Amino acid sequence: MQTNCSLSDIASVLKSRQRFVVMSHMRPDGDAYGCTLAMALCLRQLGKDVTAWNEDGMLDKFRYLPSSEIVGKPPETPEHFEVAIVLDNAVRNRAGTAIQAATADTWINIDHHITNEGYGDLSFVDSTAPAAGQILYELFSGNDLPMTYEMADNLFAAISTDTGSFQYPSTTARTYEIAAALIRSGVKVGELSQKMYESYPRRRLELLRSLLNVLRFSSNERVASFSLTTETAQRLGVLPEDNEGLIDYIRAIEGVTVAAFFEEMPEGKIRISLRSKSPKINVSKICGQFGGGGHTLAAGARISGSLAEVEEKVLHAIDHEFDQP
Repeated sequence: MQTNCSLSDIASVLKSRQRFVVMSHMRPDGDAYGCTLAMALCLRQLGKDVTAWNEDGMLDKFRYLPSSEIVGKPPETPEHFEVAIVLDNAVRNRAGTAIQAATADTWINIDHHITNEGYGDLSFVDSTAPAAGQILYELFSGNDLPMTYEMADNLFAAISTDTGSFQYPSTTARTYEIAAALIRSGVKVGELSQKMYESYPRRRLELLRSLLNVLRFSSNERVASFSLTTETAQRLGVLPEDNEGLIDYIRAIEGVTVAAFFEEMPEGKIRISLRSKSPKINVSKICGQFGGGGHTLAAGARISGSLAEVEEKVLHAIDHEFDQP
């Protein structure tokens, strides 16, 4: 745990200050959005003046989340707040234009990534938590803070998506206890899960079909990887969020220990996502070699270079890990 304060310290700031901005990382997932919305809704219940930003605004695929309209894109001209809260964001600059658009008297950092260095005036980082949403639940429930139905829905979505629907090894008994408490608060699991996992646009399936056509194996078939070129993305008309979770299809292949997804980005970099089935192959360590990070079994990075060059470097680094005692 990389932390310089307690959750009660953070709760005191939430109760005593008035003007807040809440943000998370670019290319947001369910944990990022769920936490942003839950925190914003909690502060509104406390009568606070709250703004919520994400570099990507609110992606269409997450508009099922209650009060999703709260999240907007940051302005070009910086604004000042009493408190800026950064959630589920391991590296400060990964919040992108959102963090650039804010100045604040106090910065709060709440996260669960082991690579988080504890930036912020108040930092609470618990790498044992499977989702930042679990930390927020402990913050709210343990410090006499509001918990509404809409907050419960957002926290459940945050925890469910970041635990692979409660399947990843980081899921604990406490995670299930929190899920049960959120259900008692009004979460309709069937309805919410359908929106999370069974409402994908057709173009996402077309993308998966295209990616499987370029699937390859390496490291004695212990590594499965595929790549998305800019040309393919434009031809299929896919959106950046369409590829979320597609790596899990190849991670699930019998005999595969590590899955890798390479994506060409407009700025001349390659976005990599790595997933591992074994803690012996620490993909956060691998991504750290390229300026990225994350969790032991799930990590990512952005690397300058051509697609072929980056694939070779990263796959070589993965192969090297298999050779370690």
